[in-house]
Amino acid sequence: MTDLATRARTLLDLHTAPDVLVLPNVWDVVSAQVVAGTDGVRALATASHGIASTFGYEDGENIPLDLHLDMVRRIVAAVDLPVSMDLEAGYGDAGETARRAIEVGVVGGNLEDQMKPLDDAVAAVEAVLRAGRDAGIDFVLNARTDAFVRAGADADRDQLVAEAVRRGTAFLEAGAPVVFVPGLVAREEIEAVVEGLGRGKLTLISVPGASLPARELQELGVSRVSTGPFTQRVALTALQDAALEIVAGGTLPAGTRALN
Repeated sequence: MTDLATRARTLLDLHTAPDVLVLPNVWDVVSAQVVAGTDGVRALATASHGIASTFGYEDGENIPLDLHLDMVRRIVAAVDLPVSMDLEAGYGDAGETARRAIEVGVVGGNLEDQMKPLDDAVAAVEAVLRAGRDAGIDFVLNARTDAFVRAGADADRDQLVAEAVRRGTAFLEAGAPVVFVPGLVAREEIEAVVEGLGRGKLTLISVPGASLPARELQELGVSRVSTGPFTQRVALTALQDAALEIVAGGTLPAGTRALN
């Protein structure tokens, strides 16, 4: 496996390349190995929701950090690709959590702002980036703003776009290479945020039945598309469908592949 600095540089280059970076999120070793072995996959990203669910915890830093990091360590050790970790909101100390993630081989990560005061959110971004510099790597921080996902159903959409751009711009100025805006799915709103942040600076999550195709997001200037908890839900949906079929007297799907 390449050294940490090289993997970090590779991951950063993937975020700044003309082609959109697509990251189907993983949650354990076997999901990581299957995704890493898929044609076209160039890096991996973990999903905090998926890892927490694997151990029976609700998402939102309910899984102990040691347990969370141990699973990420196992994922990093099992693949030969750069790995980005969902740091959630930093477990109370974003810089220290990033430092520990780097120690297990992580070279990038998401960090939620949870709509905290902007100065506090920027300070957390700076702490994560400082942890990367201290380790001698270009840590690829996907600085997340929750402007859309924490908004009420009746929120003014133009104001949400403006707030996402305001916070995202502050994160970029603090040194984050890209900004993650979950909950952003409408074409015109994506175009407005890209205009505000610049092309190649926005990352999104693909939501089943709602999001634009990755190729169209690339045309709009989106840098990265990930899948969050939805890849695990795809797997669990297939599992439940197969269980229903065989319990009802049928058979397992004929197209099942030996992926483990």
